[in-house]
Amino acid sequence: MTKVHGAAIADLHAASATRTADVQGGDQDLVAMYVVRRGTWTLGGPPGYGDQAVSAGRFLVRHLGRLTAFETTAHLTAKFLVLPPGELKPLVGNRAITGPADSAEMRLLTALTNMIHITVADLGPAGVAAAHGSLIELAKAVAKGRFDDVEPRLAPALAQAAKDLADRRLADPELSPAMLARELNVSVRTLHRAFAAVGEQVTTYIRHRRLHEARLALTAPSGRLSISELAAHWQFADGSHFTRAFKKHYGQTPTEYARSTGAAALSPDRHSPGHGPAESV
Repeated sequence: MTKVHGAAIADLHAASATRTADVQGGDQDLVAMYVVRRGTWTLGGPPGYGDQAVSAGRFLVRHLGRLTAFETTAHLTAKFLVLPPGELKPLVGNRAITGPADSAEMRLLTALTNMIHITVADLGPAGVAAAHGSLIELAKAVAKGRFDDVEPRLAPALAQAAKDLADRRLADPELSPAMLARELNVSVRTLHRAFAAVGEQVTTYIRHRRLHEARLALTAPSGRLSISELAAHWQFADGSHFTRAFKKHYGQTPTEYARSTGAAALSPDRHSPGHGPAESV
């Protein structure tokens, strides 16, 4: 669990099923958010409302006036946030707000909480305050189903959410700034502005990540691909373009890099239609 001022973030992994009982006198005044990736988390509801189940791939936000019983299935994977009620309680009221865990707003919130987990120990007072403010802004966005895409405090979370999405789609020929912006429900201009705020460019990030994965493939213990095959897999125009990009980034051609790492015999390049001459890997 990570604490940021009056907020707390926990990533939960439960191997076995869990059941708790109501806590007498457990008065609370907070907003809780449950984001379930695997399994089901069943929450005791307010009097007269019954239980509320959050299944895999869903989130739920609600105000808690008291501690209630809950039950989880085995092999639960979830994120749990406890948030101060000040700005959130008026948005939530007595409702239970639910939605998909992969919504644009939740992608940003997840990216932010992951960054907070990693960096909180190194943050000074100003950094903690900024992280707390961004967390509340994105929690509000989740509750409202939209976020302020010109809010500068959200730029790092937007850039990180785009990176997380790009990392999962690196081999996808459709990966582009336009696709990332569409998935995150922002304009391409807003996405570029978010990357600029953290000193990066979207297309440069994608190219460098693809080159990194290709470099790992060059020294794989088995099943190495030719230059043209690597170029095609990681969406470079052809083998020659891939070789030039690789040398510009790493200072060596793919073949030179593979040999410098002591890789086994290199497989011959197999040209495909439309691919010009290229080194072999």
